[in-house]
Amino acid sequence: MILTGAEIVVECLKEQGVDTVFGYPGGTILNVYDALYQHSNEINHILTSHEQGAAHAADGYARATGKVGVCLATSGPGATNLVTGIATAYMDSVPMVAITCNVVLPSLGKDSFQEVDIAGVTMPITKHNYIVKDINILADTLRKAFTIAGSGRPGPVLVDITKDVTANTCEFVQKKPEPVHTEHRYTEEEMQNALYLLRNAKKPFIYVGGGAVISGAYKEVREFAGKLDAPVCDTLMGKGVFDGHDVRYTGMIGMHGTKASNFGVSECDLLIAMGARFSDRVVGNPKKFAEHAKVLHIDIDAAEINKNIRTDVSLVGDLKEVLESINARLEQQEHAEWMAHIVELKDKYPLTYDEPQLSCPYIMEEIDRLTGGDAVITTDVGQHQMWAAQFYKYSMPRTFLSSGGLGTMGYGLGACIGAKMGRPDKTCINIAGDGCFRMNMNELATASRYNIPIIQVVINNHVLGMVRQWQTLFYGKRYSQTVLHDNVDFCKVAEGLGCEAIRVTKKEEVAPAIEKAIAMKKPVLLDCIIPEDDKVFPMVPAGAPISEAFDAQDLARANQ
Repeated sequence: MILTGAEIVVECLKEQGVDTVFGYPGGTILNVYDALYQHSNEINHILTSHEQGAAHAADGYARATGKVGVCLATSGPGATNLVTGIATAYMDSVPMVAITCNVVLPSLGKDSFQEVDIAGVTMPITKHNYIVKDINILADTLRKAFTIAGSGRPGPVLVDITKDVTANTCEFVQKKPEPVHTEHRYTEEEMQNALYLLRNAKKPFIYVGGGAVISGAYKEVREFAGKLDAPVCDTLMGKGVFDGHDVRYTGMIGMHGTKASNFGVSECDLLIAMGARFSDRVVGNPKKFAEHAKVLHIDIDAAEINKNIRTDVSLVGDLKEVLESINARLEQQEHAEWMAHIVELKDKYPLTYDEPQLSCPYIMEEIDRLTGGDAVITTDVGQHQMWAAQFYKYSMPRTFLSSGGLGTMGYGLGACIGAKMGRPDKTCINIAGDGCFRMNMNELATASRYNIPIIQVVINNHVLGMVRQWQTLFYGKRYSQTVLHDNVDFCKVAEGLGCEAIRVTKKEEVAPAIEKAIAMKKPVLLDCIIPEDDKVFPMVPAGAPISEAFDAQDLARANQ
């Protein structure tokens, strides 16, 4: 059949099973939006308040569902407003296709109105990108974009289309999406070497990263932990792969990881890294990281092997498939003495907080209790992000969505909207600091426009909390530009944008506020006022060994 380029875009989205897209229209992409209008009963379009919100929503949709997220933007500033969201997805290996439109082909390269070389701008932050100047390759290009975004180590792909291509016509033939095949790249010798390490370890420790979420390997990880009889820690991106209630679970590793995880990894004789990239926030001082251990690294991306930490054995392949093979071959191991030591570490160094006053840890524990641990939690970046990772017990993957690699303030609200659109059965709650919330709080208007029943929790300490914590500990309490005492009333802002709002100032107000917000079935903001000097502990100074994690009690003793 003969279709316009714009109609081909829509048909390709339908081919890929896309049911929801997020975006903002403009001049060069008008033809695509006109075609979407004709198919509004098949593809749901969410008009965000800003293109960055659209990118974060597509990202949150992808993380919550495992599908490829889609966002749309017009040329020039519309396209560049996607950049932060694309970079966020790139750093965290999120499958996303960003479709932009550019000026007509004869106007390219002439500094035309709203012209930007968005393919050039996004080259370092996409898995691949295209600029389509010929309608005859449009359909195949879009199909390739989805395949690339979702295969191997996922990531964002940008497709930029000149406006004349969206208006031109050509023959379109429907095709079914090709199945994505993942082939392992390790040898039988490497597998045998891995099994040798596993069978001979006395003190093994499992370190789970975001790749385990992407692979869908949570059942295999849990079976492996039982067979190996080993403790398990995770990264920010690996939350929920291993059940946070399990006795083997020691909590997060790294800069704000638990002492049990950090000390345990520092003592182990075999570290098994699963779908993890040994981030600087995890490793601290690479020369002192797991220095007594051999390292077995399993990852789908060969480029990650030996990039940050030298490994003794590596298996390059899809984690789910690799673990299926290992679990079939590995005999039951016993490490009773080692596990008893880990339990002692957990008992000796539990996560604690100042219980008498209202605090984010208390709020997270109440959210956990009142949602039965079954909510999808999104976060922005900072202290609240760490507390949300520490004090909510994640029992399933794809329930904690956060900007790990890029650390994008303003990520959470758009991501929460996207998650709710992808998982309407789930209670979706965004945890944001007041500094982060200011950046993209306009997306409350998106939630109210479509009556998307999300809950926005603002952890309001009237400061940029994490930066202030560093200023307190390492910069002599010189609070340069981190104090936010002003006249902004977040409840009035929320109400002005069409949402409900509740202010919480006492511990006894937390549970009723959460229960009311859940029952309302509409977008609700909770403005939770906490002290400005609450700190996230434990903490490892940047570049220090993770074995030097300290908490408030350690700090008090050091200052005596």
